Amino acid sequence: MTTQPTRRALVRLLAALPFIGACARLGDTAYAGPVSDHFDGARFFNPDGAPPRGLLDLLRWHLTETAASWPESLPSPFPPDRPPARVAGPELRISFAGHASFLLQANGLNLLTDPVWSERVSPFSFLGPKRHNPPGIAFADLPPIDAVLISHGHYDHLDVETLGRLWQRDRPRIFAPLGQDATIRKHDPSIAVETADWGQTVDLGRGATASLVPVHHWTARGILDRNRALWCGFMIRGLGPTVFFAGDTGFDSGRPFRDLVARHGAPDLALLPIGAYEPRWFMAPQHMNPADAVQGFEILGARQALGYHWGTFQLTNEPAEQPAADLDAALAERGIAPERFLALRPGQVWTAAALA
Repeated sequence: MTTQPTRRALVRLLAALPFIGACARLGDTAYAGPVSDHFDGARFFNPDGAPPRGLLDLLRWHLTETAASWPESLPSPFPPDRPPARVAGPELRISFAGHASFLLQANGLNLLTDPVWSERVSPFSFLGPKRHNPPGIAFADLPPIDAVLISHGHYDHLDVETLGRLWQRDRPRIFAPLGQDATIRKHDPSIAVETADWGQTVDLGRGATASLVPVHHWTARGILDRNRALWCGFMIRGLGPTVFFAGDTGFDSGRPFRDLVARHGAPDLALLPIGAYEPRWFMAPQHMNPADAVQGFEILGARQALGYHWGTFQLTNEPAEQPAADLDAALAERGIAPERFLALRPGQVWTAAALA
């Protein structure tokens, strides 16, 4: 029988596996295409950026660092949202389901980012990082979904079970970076997935588009598929305000944000990750901390930011509420009004009226 300490150790290891790209599976994703400035013919990479950490670093992390204990339940102060079926005009409505899952509604379009409604983010249904709060929108209360954006293949962003449920119910258009279609179709070959590269723009329908933009991250599902598929952020237009959804990214000296502004201009709204950042020596290349996110917000020149990727799944060492506290401190240090960068909680709703 597995002892409780051993079980906790296994759960922590499974939480860390996405950061080295190793698990019990051999890997789902493999992309074949021409060499580019971020693809060497076999694997994708961050041009001039830091590679992801390896197994020895993972062992150092778990042998020398101690993770904070999270409470079993972290209920949101916001009740679950029950979104309208549609938002007819350009007054963007955003509902936060948790982690990196947002429902964006405007101009008759219903769009989901990185939808995760499963209980765990793991290759196993019985072990691995588990929810500390339920989704901020019950799956049954989701309106008909027209389009889905997938930023990369880590288990806390690409949830094939949820995608399967959405596909069976709504037949949404699903957009993902190059190579991520293999993971989704391995789960359900009937699911139609449209892939694109950095710099390309996809049509979401109803006048909205999403441009795939470089961020400093990586991807994997198994032992042999590290960076065999691509990762990205999205610049979304046609929902009223322009929206940047970062997916996951390291700060990378601010380069992803400067490049975005140079190519696409400043977004009105930036959706930026603020959690899963300790220990810093391990996580800095791939996950921003709140101070990084505030600097990214300033570089972007956005009018508003919404913080996510915290408080739902324990993936790293910081306490559950630390990202929100660190965000408050970083905003105060930079002299930014706290209402301009909110650490969202499941069920919380933001509307474009706040920009006024």
